[in-house]
Amino acid sequence: MLAVLLAVVFAAVELLPGDAASATSDRGESAADAAARRRLLGLDRPVWERFLDWMTALPTGDLGTSARGERVTGLLSAPFPNTLLLGGTAFAATLATALALGCRAALHPGGPVDRIVNITSGIALALPEFVVAVGLLLPLSLWTGWLPAVTLTAPDGAPASWTMLVMPVLALTVPQAGWNARIVRGALADQAGAPHVTAAHLDGLSPRRVLLRHALPGAWPAIATGAATSTGMLLGGAVVVETLFNYPGLGTVLAGAVSDRDTPVIAGVVACTGAVISLVLLCADLIRARTLGARP
Repeated sequence: MLAVLLAVVFAAVELLPGDAASATSDRGESAADAAARRRLLGLDRPVWERFLDWMTALPTGDLGTSARGERVTGLLSAPFPNTLLLGGTAFAATLATALALGCRAALHPGGPVDRIVNITSGIALALPEFVVAVGLLLPLSLWTGWLPAVTLTAPDGAPASWTMLVMPVLALTVPQAGWNARIVRGALADQAGAPHVTAAHLDGLSPRRVLLRHALPGAWPAIATGAATSTGMLLGGAVVVETLFNYPGLGTVLAGAVSDRDTPVIAGVVACTGAVISLVLLCADLIRARTLGARP
């Protein structure tokens, strides 16, 4: 799947108007100079040939050279950990919020809390990340000054302060927490009619104990799958959020690469994020297999 995705990336960049040679050329550059740059970048070769060369070098960790002459591996070495920090923190916050809301709603099905969680999660799910980001910027930064509106970079390339992570993390968490809260609630509702859950109720155990000790373990496969599918949304949304908050992550690199029609950089970003998503999906499959295999 990752190989197919990378092939689509190469083809999509090829269909964009212009190329890397013209996008990164200096003002007043002659046609001969542009043609020489095009040959130097290999743009005179067929796209399938360039793709095969890039894929052949990928297993060795070589992501190619950018249109501006930089090694793509070095270009991504600083922003990629920053994006992982942002996405990982948002993922943890999403899972914790979804579990808290979903479990709280499942304790009293059809009650006021259940209805409120259902409505608020639906609203949160419908909000794009950039809308949430703007909604956070107004009260938390522009009106009150509690949090910085932009991210300043420390000498090591990371955000200068943890406070600069708060709003980007919230902007990513809110929509995905709404989606995952519904998954948790639905998975627990499916478990409510299971024989072992019914037997636990008949034994006189408290609703909270039944939920946490008997219903929740059986709901983990669905919860893990839902959380894993959110990884792609979190990393995709990070591109927009990083741009809005001037966060030093892959979003800024990707925006510049698309402007430069820089195929190796774009493919490198896709390969890194795709590898992370594939790893998380694999973990979700292992959790599902382990949980289902443990059932009698």
